[in-house]
Parts: sequence; structure tokens; C-alpha cells
Amino acid sequence: MTARDINPDIISATTPIDLVQRVYDALPDRVALGRERLGRPLTLTEKILVNHLVDPDGQEMERGASYADFRPDRVAMQDATAQMALLQFMTAGLPEVQVPSTVHCDHLIQAKVGATIDLGVAIDTNAEVYDFLRSVSAKYQLGFWGPGSGIIHQVVLENYAFPGGMMIGTDSHTPNAGGLGMVAIGVGGADAVDVMTGFPFNVRWPKVIGVKLTGSLSGWSSPKDVILEVARILTVEGGTGAIIEYFGPGADSISATGKATICNMGAEIGATTSVFGYDHNMAQYLKATGREAIADAADAVAEHLRPDEGASYDQLIEIDLDQLKPMINGPHSPDRAHRVGAEVGAAAVDNGWPLDISSTLIGSCTNSSYEDLTRVASIARQAAAAGLTAKTELLITPGSEQIRATIERDGLLADLEAIGASVLANACGPCIGQWSRPDSITGRPNTIVNSYNRNFPKRNDGSANTLSFVTSPDTVLALALAGTLDFDPTIDTLTAPDGTEVRLDAPVGEILPSAGYDPGEDTFTAPPPLSETDAIEIAVSPTSDRLQLLEPFPAWDGNDYLGLPVLMKAQGKCTTDHISAAGPWLKYRGHLENISGNLFLGVVNAFTGAVGEGHDITDGGTRPFPEIAKRYGEAGIGWCAIGDRNYGEGSSREHAAMEPRFRGGLVIFARSFARIHETNAKKQGLVPLTFADPDTYDQIGELDRINVLNLPPVPGQPVQCQIVKPDGTMIDFEATHTFSPEQVEWFEAGSALNIVRRKVAGG
Repeated sequence: MTARDINPDIISATTPIDLVQRVYDALPDRVALGRERLGRPLTLTEKILVNHLVDPDGQEMERGASYADFRPDRVAMQDATAQMALLQFMTAGLPEVQVPSTVHCDHLIQAKVGATIDLGVAIDTNAEVYDFLRSVSAKYQLGFWGPGSGIIHQVVLENYAFPGGMMIGTDSHTPNAGGLGMVAIGVGGADAVDVMTGFPFNVRWPKVIGVKLTGSLSGWSSPKDVILEVARILTVEGGTGAIIEYFGPGADSISATGKATICNMGAEIGATTSVFGYDHNMAQYLKATGREAIADAADAVAEHLRPDEGASYDQLIEIDLDQLKPMINGPHSPDRAHRVGAEVGAAAVDNGWPLDISSTLIGSCTNSSYEDLTRVASIARQAAAAGLTAKTELLITPGSEQIRATIERDGLLADLEAIGASVLANACGPCIGQWSRPDSITGRPNTIVNSYNRNFPKRNDGSANTLSFVTSPDTVLALALAGTLDFDPTIDTLTAPDGTEVRLDAPVGEILPSAGYDPGEDTFTAPPPLSETDAIEIAVSPTSDRLQLLEPFPAWDGNDYLGLPVLMKAQGKCTTDHISAAGPWLKYRGHLENISGNLFLGVVNAFTGAVGEGHDITDGGTRPFPEIAKRYGEAGIGWCAIGDRNYGEGSSREHAAMEPRFRGGLVIFARSFARIHETNAKKQGLVPLTFADPDTYDQIGELDRINVLNLPPVPGQPVQCQIVKPDGTMIDFEATHTFSPEQVEWFEAGSALNIVRRKVAGG
């Protein structure tokens, strides 16, 4: 079966109705089969998953246990991760992708001056990468959204997401599409390559956590407060291995883009994805974005696009939206929750966090919808009428070119600029570290407040001095006007220039533009006809410092891993930002050797407390971790690394798995793993192992060696390991793992991609 058989409109700028109709045609029978096989009512999650199974009749469906093969409807990649994904795809030997796939240029645009100049600089600076992505997209039949198009997740919501669909994306916030009832899962590039080459997407059958919403949001409370409250309840690990399913009358009261905000930040609690059931708000959004035919098709199967009455959940959380108050979470972790106002102010005083705010930021893939920006514009108009302006730097990021053009047409940009806001390019910008700030600010502790999703140290501007707090766009603007972290817009007042006290009215927004969306500049490029692609050459210069062709990782040699030195033992959080930093390193996302220069640079060494450096066994010296890893790799010394809890939390960044493998890493031990990173490690041929006894972490010393015995891992059985002390003393311990039989094959072959190459070649 060819890609044309699967979807004749594979290269369109929107999801074609025939693809959607094929999904819906199969849905009733698949739902009935699922109910029969499981013997109970189904959650919406289960309905969508059953409908996308490769083998619905025979597939085991035990939550949290069974590994399953799925056929996603599409793949989406942002430019930073697309480079490595497409470099891997190029080695597979296929003439075109086998499912609809798109590339979105949003990560490589640095915020510094303003939208026009920043975009122009990015186009010049990243010309080699953009040309590569554009030509690869053309040759292999992917849709290409150029720089300035907008943030991938907003563009997907506007054009590709549909209720009941299934998508994978090479970005951890792919679940944003759950706002339109889609099971959208963030993955590494190797997973994307599997699907683009026509092979199934393999993942463990998720548990399902239900969040029942009652009441309705009002006043200063917003959809952002829903997910900040869920993050408080579940913490950054609580959603691991689960899909979060929102339902109840309160869920139906939230707009589609509000639902997307909630689903987007599900990544911050480790969830596989998040999803809402189909409702009137989704139908209205589909129609407003030119997809009335999809809304009509969804209406015809609406009962199957919502959970069954009596569906069971592994865990149930209930939130009364009538009682939900504005929240602000941070710093350092998105689950560190406070109430807006006195509560966060008291925490700031207790912890020595600056109350004065250095910068406020509105936008990102989480909160840049038309509704978000109309709500903040309503506050801005109040402020302007009273003569108030922002007391801090105020930066606005439109989510897409369509949003930018629409809010400019409707005067919302002017409303925000009137109180001192600066508009950035339609891109990720400061949310992912693409933010140039002066040392005079970042050189000392400073507080920023934003409507983003992730607030790890160094996340936004590369400085550990910057303390980042996450809240709703409405609260961000109120705090920008106040200038202090402890302001509560529900009760506090602002002093106008004439001395009067001003109480801000609660924001009022428009869910959808009454005049319709203005699409703005057309930034989508469809590839040429397949018959013309043979003439397209993809040139990667051997001297390029941005792009590097890949060589396959070596297969396992059949021996146990003995005497592995501990290159790194992490203290506390070890996110993908710690393992493979973003910011200035984004420019090397297509060059594995160069980006490996950041390996473990952000990690706190558990032995010394130092950041990014450790002990080198080759000469006993102390060096930066990337240098040690390079020396070990060149000397043929295999090594292991030790993580704490939730190792690999955060982004789907597969570079955090590829870099250790490239430098000779063999095993990663941890007290627990984040789902995406654990899979990424296995995909690249690493062995991620979890201490059966978490206290084993404390027994490993800097000069110890580790033995990993009885390889390969046997599904369902622990791995026997040993700590070898410098005096020869051995401490036996067990480690658990999540390898399936198929994933063991990845390990034996050296990587999952090696298996794909072999199968494509007919081997």
C-alpha cells in the first residue's frame, strides 16, 4: 500500500475530509468491539485507541501493561526536532512518507528586538537549516510551514486536529490537539520515523485518569487555572503512563482553545496525552477555521466521540470550576502551586524570591489563542483608560500567523501596544530559551511571570538567576500593570497617574472572532508532484556545523556490560534541559557531534554539587561532562549514568538519548523515568533501568564500576546488576525495566532505526 492509497491528499494544508471520514466509518464497529472485548463501557481514550489499533481483534488491552501497535493518522514535527527525525528518515530508503506529515519552523527564531527584525535575522541565520528542511519536505512529500507560520501546536489545532483522530508529534506539547478531541502524543524522532516509514507506533497501553469538571469558570479564573490545579494535585510525575481524560458539564463549558491550553500542559505532569470529549465548542471552532465538513462528520458519530456513561478510570479527580481561584505556579517546577496574591507573595518572602517583576510574557503554544488575547486586551483597554501602563517589560507572542493577522485587524495589538507591550514573532521564542536578555538583568536573581508551560531553571533565558512563574495570560497582564508578584487583581487596586485607585474588572473575551479569522500571509509550501522529486537533491556539506549525516549505531555485541564507569550521577531534577540544553544549542539540532558538546552540562553532580562537570577515569582529572563523554567515546570506554526521580522529565528531545549513545553510553539507571525519555533511550539502543530499591541510588560512589548481567533484558523479569567498589567489594542489586519483546530487538540491533532499515530493505 502506498502513501497515495492511504491518503490521496497527503500534502494538503489541512486535514482532508476523506481521511477523517475513514476514521469515522470504522469508529462504531471498533467501539462495539472494544466494549465486547473489555466487557464494560469505554472511556473516550479507549474508543480512540481501539479505533487505531493495527490488530483490534487480537491486541491485549491491559492498562499500564500491554504494549500495542497503532496506526496514527498523521505526524507533525517542529524544525528543531525535525532535523534529526528527517536525517534518520533519509537513511530508510523510501521515496516518500507513508502518512500525512508536516514540518513547522517555530523553534529557531530568537526573541531580541521585535517580530520583523527577529524573523529576518532568523531567516538569514538559519538559512542552511531551513533550506534543508524545505528540500527534504519536497523530496519526501511533507507539508512545509515556513518561519513566521506560527507555533506548531497552534497551527496543528487550526488546520489538522480533528475529534477522534490520533497523531504523534516530535514535541512534548503535541497533546495540545486534545483540545479538539484528538489523542496526540509527543514522541522522539525515531518514533516519528517508524510511522513515516509505514510501521506501527508502539507504546504501552496507557492508564486513564479521569478529571470530572463541574460548574463553570468565571471572573479571573481561566482554563490555565484548571491545569495548574491538576499539576498541584498530581505533581510532575502523577500522570506518567496515563492519558488524562476530562469530562463532565464543566468540560463542555470550556472553549476548544481553552481545552487545548489544559491538554498542552498535561506534558508537565508526565501524561502520555490529554483529551476532551467532542462537544458544541469543538464544532464551532472547526467551522470557524474552515472545517465545517469535519464538524458535520463528527456530529454524525458524536456519541462515539465522548466517554460512555459509567466508564471507569484508574484514578478520578473532581474539580468544581465555580470554586477555582487564579493560580500561579513556580519557580523551578510547574507543579509548585500558589494562589495568586498574598499566598505567592508570602512564599516569595520566605524563599527570598524577588517580588519586583523584571519581565512579563504572554503567548506560547499554551496560551496564544484569539480568546486569550481578547481577554488580555480587555484588561489593557481598562488600563489605558485610567492612564496606566505596564511597569515591567511586556512581551506578546501570537500563536500563529492567522492569530497575528486577526488580532491586528481587530485592533487588539494596538490595545496591547498602547500600554507598552512589544510584539514578538509568531514562534516559540522565550518559552524554549530563544530569548536574548542583557547580563544586567540575568546576572542577578530576577522574577519573570509568563503564560507558558514549563519553568525549569535556565529554561527561558539560560540564566539560573531567572525565577519563572507560570499563570494565565489575564494574571500576567495584571501583574505587568502592578509590577509586583504579590498583586491580586481580584481584590487589590492600582494607583493611576492622577492618584485615583483603580480596581480592574474581570477580563472579558471573545471565543471566536465575529468577523472570522484573517489567514494572514500564506506560509505553507506543498511539495511538487511525486514524479518530480527524483530531481531534488539534498546537499549536506561535510564541513557544515549545523547538519551532519547519520551513521547507524553499532549492534549489541552479545556480551554483558562489565566494569562500566559512572560518567555522571545526577542530584535532584535531571530534565531533558539538564541532559541536552536548548537555547543557543538549538542551532546544532541537526548535527549530532556538535550538539553532543552540551551533554549533561546542566546536571548537578551528586558527588560534588558542581554543575556540568565530574571525574574523568582516564587520568583522574575533573572536566566538563561533555569532554569526559567524548574522551570515553574515543577511547572505546562504555559507561553508564545515574539519574534520580523522573529522569528525562520535560521535552521530547531525543537528543538527550542520542547524545549519550553517540558518546558510548550504554545504560542509564534512575529511581524513575519520564515516559517519553525512557522510550527515546530504548529507541537509540540504550538500556534504561530503574532501581528495584530506590535506595540503591545512594550506594553508588564516584569511583564505582557497574556490571549489568544476563543481557539482553527479558520482558517481565528484573535485570541483575552489581556495584563494584574500588577495593573489589561487590554489592548485588536488581533493576526493573519496561522492555517489550519488540524493544529487546531494538537493543540487539543497536537501535530501532536499524530494524526499520532492515525491514525496508526486505531483510
